[in-house]
Amino acid sequence: MDRLRPFPGFTKETVSFFRRLKKNNTRDGFEANRHIYEAHVLAPAKMFVSAMGPWLKQISPHIVAAPKVNKSIFRLNRDVRFSADKSPYKPNLGIYFWEGPLSRMESPGFYVHLEPPKFMIAGGYYVFPDWLIGPYRKAVVHPRYGKELAAILKTIVEGTDFKIGGRHYKRVPPGCDAAHPNAGLLLHKGIHAASETGIPEEFFSPKLVDYCLEKIKFLVPLHHWCVALLRRSTPPPPRVYR
Repeated sequence: MDRLRPFPGFTKETVSFFRRLKKNNTRDGFEANRHIYEAHVLAPAKMFVSAMGPWLKQISPHIVAAPKVNKSIFRLNRDVRFSADKSPYKPNLGIYFWEGPLSRMESPGFYVHLEPPKFMIAGGYYVFPDWLIGPYRKAVVHPRYGKELAAILKTIVEGTDFKIGGRHYKRVPPGCDAAHPNAGLLLHKGIHAASETGIPEEFFSPKLVDYCLEKIKFLVPLHHWCVALLRRSTPPPPRVYR
């Protein structure tokens, strides 16, 4: 039913829920506020995804906007098996719209994030799958694709409040030209742009959709560049274990 209802905006309780969760990040603390999570976080998040979907598909017809947990809506539970931080829940709301034949976390897309007192909008490729780093590096130094990416990033940096992220390595990879104009991009393990602000007033109204779309429009060329990179590249065949 949520998919049929118009998005009304999030509420003050949405923000209060995450502030309380950060202070009392325990199972008992969450269970005491589960009803607030379901009514003021999960329900409006599903409606937000449904409201954004048709507009994003005008930008890129194959983008995925799936109003479900573990789809466009990140689950609240943390995987603590390999983490020093054993807090069971994430004190934030993460929403992702992705595109490509791979899984959600292996694909480029647009990301919306609430973690009081901050609100963030981002886009691009957060982390490349390992097999895609090679094709990415070739594209960065390609006479056409490399110039396209450099121009896209320049426009974002000079014309918006987005910051470019994804730089990971300290040295240009062996065999690559350290004097190349795009050598700095060879240090990236992902390529993305993010804008972090305070929580806007639009967060509490249907205007959040327009607010996000207005910011996302600056990231569309980067998204299309990343999708094209993925489409030009061939993933390795799956491993067969015997």
